Amino acid sequence: MRLLEKLKEHENQYMFIRWATGGEYGKLIYAGDDFIEFNIIDIDTMEYRETVLIHSPLILEVSIGGADIARIVAEVSSKITYE
Repeated sequence: MRLLEKLKEHENQYMFIRWATGGEYGKLIYAGDDFIEFNIIDIDTMEYRETVLIHSPLILEVSIGGADIARIVAEVSSKITYE
């Protein structure tokens, strides 16, 4: 299975992605054949800082679970308001 096929299964989830020129925590918006769209989260404020389009062959590492990811999900979830 190719990395992109696996990433498509995890669209709209929080994760850590390391690519050739950086690495950030955020939310995967779209995984396509030539690029992925990734919303980067500022860890201190838990707000979306920027959206990046990353050329798929440049992706080096993806972390979908773990303590840091769980903390981000918990903090983002605590900011959700119910009407």
